Amino acid sequence: MSDGTAPATSPSFLEAVPPWAATLVRSVRAKQANTFLLHGTTADLVPVRGNAGLRFVALDSFLSQELLAGWPSVVTYNRAEGLGFSSLDARKHFEERVRAYDGVRGTNWAQALPRDAPNCFALLDSYFKACAAASPARPVALLLPFAETLVPAGDASYRTPEDRAVLVYLRKWSQDPGLIAKNILLVLVTESLAEIDPKLVRSHATEELEIVRPDTAERLTYLEAVRSAGWYQEKSELAPRELADLTAGLTRVQIGQVLEGADANGGRIRRDGVRQIKKEVIETEGLGLLEYLEPKYDLAMVAGMPAVKARLKRAARAIARGNPAAVPMGYLVCGPVGSAKTFLVECFAHEIGFPCVKLKNFRSMWVGSTEANLERILKILASLTPVGVVIDEADAALGNREASGDSGTQNRVFAQIASFMGDTRYRGKILWFLITCRPDLLPVDLKRQGRAEEHVPLFYPETLEEYSEIFQVMVKKLGLKTQVKDLAEVAQEEQLKGLSGSDLESVLVRATLEAEAEDSSEVTAVHLERAFTDFIPLANTKERAMQELVAVLECTSRELLPERYKKADRAQLQAMVDAIKLELRLS
Repeated sequence: MSDGTAPATSPSFLEAVPPWAATLVRSVRAKQANTFLLHGTTADLVPVRGNAGLRFVALDSFLSQELLAGWPSVVTYNRAEGLGFSSLDARKHFEERVRAYDGVRGTNWAQALPRDAPNCFALLDSYFKACAAASPARPVALLLPFAETLVPAGDASYRTPEDRAVLVYLRKWSQDPGLIAKNILLVLVTESLAEIDPKLVRSHATEELEIVRPDTAERLTYLEAVRSAGWYQEKSELAPRELADLTAGLTRVQIGQVLEGADANGGRIRRDGVRQIKKEVIETEGLGLLEYLEPKYDLAMVAGMPAVKARLKRAARAIARGNPAAVPMGYLVCGPVGSAKTFLVECFAHEIGFPCVKLKNFRSMWVGSTEANLERILKILASLTPVGVVIDEADAALGNREASGDSGTQNRVFAQIASFMGDTRYRGKILWFLITCRPDLLPVDLKRQGRAEEHVPLFYPETLEEYSEIFQVMVKKLGLKTQVKDLAEVAQEEQLKGLSGSDLESVLVRATLEAEAEDSSEVTAVHLERAFTDFIPLANTKERAMQELVAVLECTSRELLPERYKKADRAQLQAMVDAIKLELRLS
């Protein structure tokens, strides 16, 4: 990229490096920017193709030894190690300029370079000016790993004077047209843009470049490059193509650890082992904000709901046939508490073969942490495709645009989520499941068409036959040993009326406990009768009624509604909801 032989600007070189690196080269060559923020998967290996074939190197080595190999001065700085240099010549040239600085300022830095940021940046400022004023100008690249420790996001009034000085230097350099013209280059490296001072990020001479996690093809290329076909036959029950598919969301470094583990342990790579490693990696990298799920059951384990199951099976067939245009971007699953909303979603995810992640509370009390958490989560989700994203209690988890007193954090977070959910590139690849018993509290921005497009209402069973079907499914799910085949043998319809699926499961657990207390190897009819007689459901009938009515009002398909609601007057239903809300507030 220098004005000499410039190996880094040749077309063959640009084709051999990742797209973000080629963009950086072109921007510098065109004098469009001199400050670059590399963010994303910065701890991963970077692929480089050359005369020696395909190699994978760490990011810092790639920047200094590959991308900027033609530059006479490549300087690095971090708070732990201070200043570093790409070569002995680069260090000698810098120290010569420091001696001149010492002569003017009366300092003695040439004998021992400082390590603190303010003094180092003062020396760098003097060095940049000298290199830009030289004839010809001397190109210089400053690499700043862990940039969030130098210019963190947050209110400037809370920064120390030293931190403010560093920010001033970086903003001044990024806005100096003379430095841009003379190839004085700044490269800041961080995992999350949200952790960097926003004014620096938004500077006109700052360019953001995201380093994304490897996709399936890139993972396969890595697997085939670092191990032979014979190695996989001996050490893995999965072929490289299967392993590439299964490791979605992992970096090359993490995949390499899986391969090295097989070498070190002398065992074979197995599907269950890779899944467990993937689960641990995703949850760890997600800072505990994502729970990785692999559903055990398909829709055959869902009792009742024939119209809902038929609708979901049609979507599953469309996905299996590779027709994402026929699949909703997301589902809003609503209904009263205990109506098996989460279980239905997990069964559907199993039906389509998607792994699932459950989004936990990503909000933080610390300035900038909430946005950084969400940025990390969304990047992981984008790399995990195909994936189902389950957000339970979505009305509370996602918030809305109306929050105040948080310096605009809620607005920014809400906009970021809404934008990502509506990205049509992920149709059929990321399925959103917003689960709530109060869909009326969920902002319309998230449940409109183009985001959570299909609104699926769930209701309690109404007949003894429906309860019996749920009973049979629950017996399988809980692994109960019982001779009872039908609920009619142990319960009257009056005892069942108004019970949710969760209530029924609770009764079966109580019956199991009764059998355990009597050292019985199976749950008998007597145990079940006793449990049904003893059980008292929650008395919040008004709340449940309201939850059922708002689910009806939210439904986007008449086919999914019970017969009694298909032709109901929606204005009348809304009036009933309003009356119950008023009654609940007054009680």
